Amino acid sequence: MGTLLDTERLLLRQWKEKDRSEFTRMNANPQVMEFFPSLWSSEESNAVFDKLTERVLTLGWGLWALEEKASGLFIGFTGLNVPNFEAAFLPAVEIGWRLLPEFWNRGFATEAALKSLEFGLETLDLEEIVSFTAVGNVKSQRVMEKIGMKRSQHKDFLHPKVPDGHVLKPHVVYEIKNPKIMK
Repeated sequence: MGTLLDTERLLLRQWKEKDRSEFTRMNANPQVMEFFPSLWSSEESNAVFDKLTERVLTLGWGLWALEEKASGLFIGFTGLNVPNFEAAFLPAVEIGWRLLPEFWNRGFATEAALKSLEFGLETLDLEEIVSFTAVGNVKSQRVMEKIGMKRSQHKDFLHPKVPDGHVLKPHVVYEIKNPKIMK
């Protein structure tokens, strides 16, 4: 079923079929996808939903569905991922998140990301975890800083999956090292 993590207010869990429509709605929302080159179609969301579900099932970890405990509602996703493109700082494990706008500004991304970092550094014993976003995505960069990540300017890159000349092509990279493995 995949690892289940929880925090005071959240469950980081395996995906359920009932999450599919909210996941699709989230990926078609212009606010949510502001720092992505385009909104996702239902077909694109469904394909990614299936991959995320399979990865958690296969690996026991990944980008988990995020559920608010109090309401039982799907609010987005948070977790760990292995990026599938080429960049100088890869291979690496990244931490990422995406939440429905009605759940923004409540500390959920930070709370879930901290739990994901703990899992990656303590359970998976990863040497480091990275996170990256478009240069203009200051909100995500603030979450990265709140969870203890530091900017690695020398790793900043032009995202190969973003079209040349697009304002979102330049990306910043943040990282956190495992204190148990510091070299």
